[in-house]
Amino acid sequence: MTLIIRKYSGLNFARAAVNGQTVIENTDKLDFKKFLKAIYRHRNMDYPKYFKMDNLSKLGFITMGMLLENESLTEQYASDKTGIIITNASSSVEIDKKHWDTIKNRNNYFPSPSNFVYTLPNIMAGEAAIRHQLKGENTVIISEDFNPVLICETTQMAFHAGVIECCICGWVEQNENNYESLLLIIEERDNTHTGEKSAEDIIFEPSKLIDIYKQQQEWKN
Repeated sequence: MTLIIRKYSGLNFARAAVNGQTVIENTDKLDFKKFLKAIYRHRNMDYPKYFKMDNLSKLGFITMGMLLENESLTEQYASDKTGIIITNASSSVEIDKKHWDTIKNRNNYFPSPSNFVYTLPNIMAGEAAIRHQLKGENTVIISEDFNPVLICETTQMAFHAGVIECCICGWVEQNENNYESLLLIIEERDNTHTGEKSAEDIIFEPSKLIDIYKQQQEWKN
């Protein structure tokens, strides 16, 4: 079984791009919230619930929105056969801190349900899954850094187990104004049915993820 990267999207404080092509550049050096809102409006992502999300979920939502624009995964694959596997370093620490501030003083105890609901990083993947009607394998794995081996091995295991036929995987990291993301659509290319792989195919392997990630890092310079 050969897995390929059919499409990828990503962003950091410098720009947002799809398949390495700039969607919008942060020429005005907007902060996290303002830059994501600019992308949201630029791509006409009409989804009011976005404004109620925590910042990590907003980052995942925007990145996946760019990735799946003009895509029809639910027509190509059963919704329960399209998975989401995302890695992340800071988990939901930003919203966790906000929640802690509301409960740490027993004499001034005022927990906010709107904060509490986002105190799991899996909610980021869940919000994206709801928006795009993806009902397959859905998980967020905590990793100290961007780890292409972990991303590839975990995704490959899901394919080999037969639980998915398509996967959106990658890295979505956000902690206050430090953020970056990279998401990819992974599909199986069965050479016994489609012939030799196309020269345009990007094989899903750690070295290719490193190349794409390094390209995004260069935007910061």
